[in-house]
Amino acid sequence: MPKLWNETIEAHRRTVHDAILDATVELVGERGLLAVTMSQIAEKTGIGRATLYKYFPDVETILLAWHNRQVAGHLERLARAGERESDAGRRLEAMLETYALIHRQMAGHGFSPDLVTLLHRSHDAGHARQQLHAMLRDALADAARAGVIRDDLAADELATFCLHALQAAAALPSEAAVQRLVGLTLAGLRAR
Repeated sequence: MPKLWNETIEAHRRTVHDAILDATVELVGERGLLAVTMSQIAEKTGIGRATLYKYFPDVETILLAWHNRQVAGHLERLARAGERESDAGRRLEAMLETYALIHRQMAGHGFSPDLVTLLHRSHDAGHARQQLHAMLRDALADAARAGVIRDDLAADELATFCLHALQAAAALPSEAAVQRLVGLTLAGLRAR
């Protein structure tokens, strides 16, 4: 097959794949995790059930694929935030702020505890947590070497502290409150 034909087919497959993910999440948000069927997803996506089954075997697999797409986007966003800054202190602050804002935005999805549990129990979610921890650990280590933050604690411990502290952003009412949380977290990291 000509290269253009292959690229067109692949682009179509990606479009259908993404439409399936988006339709599924929308349906789960409207009806709940246990009330969504493959037939409803196919109808909402505008494809036949047989086509849907060529992409995914069940609703759970679709939701996990959606979550993996979201997590990859979050990790990419966090990496970009760090890459924009050459100063170790500003890089760390940008990454912490981005992480906190992501948590605040995720809270807006309003997913049920059942769905959150399902999405976070996957192997891919564990791998993503490791990547996230490593990215932040490295930024913290750079900031400690630059004398911007304390160096009396291991960067691994500080990364764990930051990740848990900033998850509170999910419950905050505004971006200004998120900024204050990031400031408080940074104050706890500063060299004494």
